[in-house]
Amino acid sequence: MTSILIEEGVFFLFYKLTKEQQQLMISNIQTFFMQEREEEISEFAAERVLDFVKESLAPHFYNAGILDARQIIEDQFSVMEDEVLTLEKPIK
Repeated sequence: MTSILIEEGVFFLFYKLTKEQQQLMISNIQTFFMQEREEEISEFAAERVLDFVKESLAPHFYNAGILDARQIIEDQFSVMEDEVLTLEKPIK
């Protein structure tokens, strides 16, 4: 679920994560840092990384998803429009 805040002309999306989702993501971030960088980071540091991703990167993925959904809807509408046009009766 998302909520929207518009402040001084800037559009923000806030993603509402369950406590379980957030804990899993924090754990995944800690695991990533350990496996990829051999660096142990605290839960607080992992939460800061998650906040950065949510604020800076997630909107890009969200917008890409919206564009994908829009394309699917447009494609489906085009198919429905073609099907409706096949129902037209010729006028003599």
